[in-house]
Amino acid sequence: MSKPDTTRDYGRRIERVVAFIGAHLDDPLDLGRLAEVACFSPYHFHRVYRAIAGETTADTLRRLRLHRAAGEIVRDSTPIAVVARGAGYGSVAAFGRAFRAAYGATPAAYRKRGRLVSVGPIPVTQESLMYEVSMRELAPVRLAALRHVGPYMGIGPVFERLSAWAGGRGLIGPSTRAFGIYYDNPEAVPANQLRSDAGITVGPQVEVDGDVRLIDLAGGRHAVFVHKGPYAELESAYRWACKQWLPQSGEEPADRPCFEEYLNDCRALPPAEWLTAICLPLAERGRSAMAS
Repeated sequence: MSKPDTTRDYGRRIERVVAFIGAHLDDPLDLGRLAEVACFSPYHFHRVYRAIAGETTADTLRRLRLHRAAGEIVRDSTPIAVVARGAGYGSVAAFGRAFRAAYGATPAAYRKRGRLVSVGPIPVTQESLMYEVSMRELAPVRLAALRHVGPYMGIGPVFERLSAWAGGRGLIGPSTRAFGIYYDNPEAVPANQLRSDAGITVGPQVEVDGDVRLIDLAGGRHAVFVHKGPYAELESAYRWACKQWLPQSGEEPADRPCFEEYLNDCRALPPAEWLTAICLPLAERGRSAMAS
């Protein structure tokens, strides 16, 4: 097997492991079982995983569990102790320390802050200070993408899978961009039926296989604003855009889904520093969203 073929094969095998971890966040981490999933010797699996994924399996599991926990804290009133157990921590104190180290706030403070920004209408004069909206003519981009069906907060493991797939093919570099495309309204569609795609930019010569498919993300007029902070807080940004900004903007939304571009590396930075460009497609001037 040639070197490119070997690298691609390793990427596929690590992709299987990432998918397995994402589907078993509530199970104990068994390195022997993960090595079996990857078809690697237990003696070498850990080094190969870290070389391709850029972190250990324990790091991946911890990060995905905390990401899920952040969404649970903001979204509902599940007791913090229950969230802590679901994230794999034996005590609320240990969970609180880990959560604060990652998200910059205690779970209780994070929940309070999330409710302040996501419940009820907020005066435009206050909320307008949060986001500066720019009208941009975006160029179309070609993506290699994986589909996710379920709560939008669950798309993280899908990005992990896609990263492993792309890494094994040498497709990730300094110019690679990451996008999430969200097709359904979470206020109208049941959570287990929500459709989204995790995607990364690829060149015209790239071929895909397995569950990965190619998507041509349309360009055109978009309203773009940048959210700084954890992904769990993005729902409030969408609510502001659709209920506050859009009705007063004089713009018509286009009949295409919203998408997000992730502007920095969530592995290298704390959640408080994550930057997400939210892109709302707009109808061309003089045309309604549904005009033929």
